Amino acid sequence: MLTPAAIDELSTFALRLADAAAEVTLPHFRSGLDVDNKRGNFAFDPVTAADRDAEQAIRTLIGKHYPTHGIFGEEHGREAGSSPLHWVIDPIDGTRSFISGVPLWGTLIALNDGARPVIGIMDQPYIGERFIGRPGSSELISRHGRRTLRTSRCTRLEDALLGNTDPAMFREEAARAAFREVSSRVKLRRFGGDCYFYCLLAAGTLDLVIESSLQPYDVQALIPIIENAGGIVTSWTGTDAQMGGHVVAAATPELHAAALEILSKAV
Repeated sequence: MLTPAAIDELSTFALRLADAAAEVTLPHFRSGLDVDNKRGNFAFDPVTAADRDAEQAIRTLIGKHYPTHGIFGEEHGREAGSSPLHWVIDPIDGTRSFISGVPLWGTLIALNDGARPVIGIMDQPYIGERFIGRPGSSELISRHGRRTLRTSRCTRLEDALLGNTDPAMFREEAARAAFREVSSRVKLRRFGGDCYFYCLLAAGTLDLVIESSLQPYDVQALIPIIENAGGIVTSWTGTDAQMGGHVVAAATPELHAAALEILSKAV
């Protein structure tokens, strides 16, 4: 178990990693950079030099300062370490937003202690917002200062504001039908937010995020941010969400239970 002093040290270091990534990503944003498709002709899964180089900048710093730590990143895969501590990285979560000039992408950095993610950062350097979760607290750091994050008190689907990146992510008909049922009952639906929507849930302006087809690097940094703001992140069956797949994040236990009652039937 990490001591409070270690949490402080590693949280500060995580901010340095976000700074290093931003130095790479920002010059490319809205620059018309070339885009590659990782999946060939069958689906559009974009990746850019900004993705690859930002992750490499993060890896270089980790290797220099914490060479025993493992690393798992979207672009360069796994690198085992001798310590149970390992970093889980998505250098640009929301590459589709990035290449479209929409400032809802973010750099995701998680520190996993070998059991679960304990520190998480979502950095949106163009807007100048940095969300960080660590044991006991979640906060937003921006040009307006620092403020503690708290989820809303929404308990009913009928009152909820729901976020989702793209309903096309639900590949099975049962999952699509379950999402349609939940979304038909909420007060408001918003799409296209990628990792930013999860942070808005932590900040109390969204109440519910429902997604699928996620990888560990898509969600691990977001779990400490939401949980330490008072929210809940699980799979659609209520189990640990850190490995991705079908994920639901909710502001309150009551709202989470109402969503699970529908979603759990689809998986």
